[in-house]
Amino acid sequence: MLLVNNVSVGYKGLLAIQDVSFRVEKGEIVSLIGSNGAGKSTVLKTIAGLLHPEKGEIILDNHPIHSRPAYEIVQKKISMIPEGRRLFGRLSVLDNLLLGAYALGSKEETEDALESVFNIFPILKERKNQRADTFSGGEQQQLAIARGLMSNPSLLMLDEPSLGLMPRLVSEIFHIVREISQKGVTVLLVEQNVFEALQISNRAYVLQTGRIVLEGRGDELVKSDLVRKAYLGM
Repeated sequence: MLLVNNVSVGYKGLLAIQDVSFRVEKGEIVSLIGSNGAGKSTVLKTIAGLLHPEKGEIILDNHPIHSRPAYEIVQKKISMIPEGRRLFGRLSVLDNLLLGAYALGSKEETEDALESVFNIFPILKERKNQRADTFSGGEQQQLAIARGLMSNPSLLMLDEPSLGLMPRLVSEIFHIVREISQKGVTVLLVEQNVFEALQISNRAYVLQTGRIVLEGRGDELVKSDLVRKAYLGM
């Protein structure tokens, strides 16, 4: 479904990621794991069209997308949930969701998308007229994910969805990610919570200082000496 091939991206002359290659198959949950500053968010921003590679290519369903602007990437059914949620705090839950649906073609599609996200996140339906900035951190993360789903993506990219959440809410967010995957949405997940990410991932890639250094099935990488020492404290 998605192929990232030898991609390098720089900021102000310095490469943030270098010769990064990986693939995401339809229906998978694939994780990019690594420490802070490893380049994980840069990868997602490049796929989303917010950054463009200095070299390499990004192929979606056999079509190159690496030179496309971000609004076209959304229209190609890729949606990104940014780190820190980035909600419109003064707007209602419903208005935040409707902003996520701008790429849809009709009122009927928007209503179907709303019904779908309300089934996954019933609390958002109950409080749809409430301002987003009055929600707790976990509730805001649910709203951010729901807003990303409003464009009916085939590929959903999540950047640190567990960041800043208490452990109970972290488990809830990963349960939601798994539920979204079971509904047929392919997921590319960036996470520092390595153990939880690997538990739900079909495959994962380890990113260190801008390069892929390890890849494998989620259950394999949990047992990897490198992962256990560097990220799991074992």
